[in-house]
Amino acid sequence: MSRIKKNQSLNRRAFPDKVKPSAGQNQRTPPAGTQNKKAPDKQRLQAVAVVLIVIAFAAAIFVLRSARNGEGGGRAAADSGAAGGGAVPVVTDGDLVISVAEISEAAKFYPVEIDGTQLEVIAAEAPDGTVRTAFNTCQVCYDSGRGYYEQSGDVLVCQNCGNRIRRDQVEVQSGGCNPVPSFADNKTVTDETITISYDFLKESKDIFANWKTEY
Repeated sequence: MSRIKKNQSLNRRAFPDKVKPSAGQNQRTPPAGTQNKKAPDKQRLQAVAVVLIVIAFAAAIFVLRSARNGEGGGRAAADSGAAGGGAVPVVTDGDLVISVAEISEAAKFYPVEIDGTQLEVIAAEAPDGTVRTAFNTCQVCYDSGRGYYEQSGDVLVCQNCGNRIRRDQVEVQSGGCNPVPSFADNKTVTDETITISYDFLKESKDIFANWKTEY
């Protein structure tokens, strides 16, 4: 019996029990490179977010510019209808026919395009009930780029020199700082319409060469 115990004691010395690993030693070490795997994924998400923000910002700028361009594109039509109510269709390379029924004390501006040149005709009812017509450019200031008229109350005001013209002076005064008149022999008048011929419009287009080129 003592021999058996002695042999067991020798075995323990020769073959000691395996030491159990501690809690920290029992965990497997992750392969190289996997510890930082989440960091690149986070960086990619941040980069994508930045790109989306830039795209959204660029889209917003594009929409704003488009809106402004739209306003700018409608400026001529708005100017043409100023004080006369509503935009007036542009007559291109043809006679300008004005309906007498639509003319009132509020001056109406009729845009015309002749051979690529923009012209404009004013029509307004004078205090005596007659319809007066003239080109919307000043006989003196027409080459300034600002030699055109806008209505202010009961008068038309030259946007270059500030000269003020009453409605009853339109188509009456010739020379000086007045709207270039279209007299009776330059148009055909009936009870319903006033027609200014293409030939007269073409003959007059040179005075609009620099029209509204400066603001």
